[in-house]
Amino acid sequence: MIHGQGDDFEMRSMVLDQPGHPLVRRLSRAPMPGPGQALIRVAACAVCRTDLHVCDGELPTPKLPIVPGHEIVGRVEAVGAGVDSVAPGDRVGVPWLGWTCGHCRYCRTGQENLCREARFTGYQIDGGYADFTIADARYCFAIHGDYTDAEAAPLLCAGLIGHRCLRMAGDAERLGLYGFGAAAHITAQVACFEGRKVFAFTRPGDVDAQAFARRMGACWAGDAHVRPPEELDAAIIFAPVGALVPLALAAIRPGGTVVCGGIHMSDIPSFAYDLLWREKRVVSVANLTRRDGEEFLALAPLVPVRTEIVEMPLSAANEALARLREGRLSGAAVLLPERE
Repeated sequence: MIHGQGDDFEMRSMVLDQPGHPLVRRLSRAPMPGPGQALIRVAACAVCRTDLHVCDGELPTPKLPIVPGHEIVGRVEAVGAGVDSVAPGDRVGVPWLGWTCGHCRYCRTGQENLCREARFTGYQIDGGYADFTIADARYCFAIHGDYTDAEAAPLLCAGLIGHRCLRMAGDAERLGLYGFGAAAHITAQVACFEGRKVFAFTRPGDVDAQAFARRMGACWAGDAHVRPPEELDAAIIFAPVGALVPLALAAIRPGGTVVCGGIHMSDIPSFAYDLLWREKRVVSVANLTRRDGEEFLALAPLVPVRTEIVEMPLSAANEALARLREGRLSGAAVLLPERE
């Protein structure tokens, strides 16, 4: 039984038919939620670098055609059988991790981010570049605070992945952030709130990004190949550039940690063992857990995290992806459905 107002809605969506090709605008009927699912009327969907990896063919075997987008904020329109965690009218956020099996060793121990059968929003499950989307009700998170829909959207991936990366960096007092975009500008605010010193690393000569980092609380900002003025306790790499790993290892102290925060990264070049020696660690972050979502979305209004966004209409999705690809964004682009 479906509860709500889900009666044959027309919807517009931006669809990827083939990686490497532009998204195509489609008109169709909104799907109806099955057992355990919610139909969500999308209010805003932020554009993430992972969307680029999907659209550019850098992540293999997406469901095709696919509606990209996994930083979704909207309101529940209808729910399927067995759903009692959300109800029609609730404002919710939908993240990258969209479904897990619930019974494997990882799901049973709170590590559902490592579930081998996991499916991902905007990659194997149609996402938020549309008027409506279907989501597993288990992965619909309440949005706290006074955020507008557009302001909240980047919290659903840039914020959540940044939160997990920061926790994996431990109690680092001096923290380096490599690649200062959507995730880093949120992580920097949380790190400063926690009393850490943030050092920001950008593309060579990107003075705009460096100024942006200082506005977000960084005590120093410079080119990625430059040694910071202080030795770092930990570094988080948000840019999908494997060559940054040796640079970050050279910048951290003995016993420090380099956290690789991207789902996709270019190959890491060979480097001298001396860079890794003295108990330095390189770790990766994979996806998120529901606990991450609940913790961070409760924390964000307390900081308070403020997202830097550029609002664009849904029909401009290809332009938003191009601007992200070319490094022409500070913060995050957010797509807004064009209501008639």
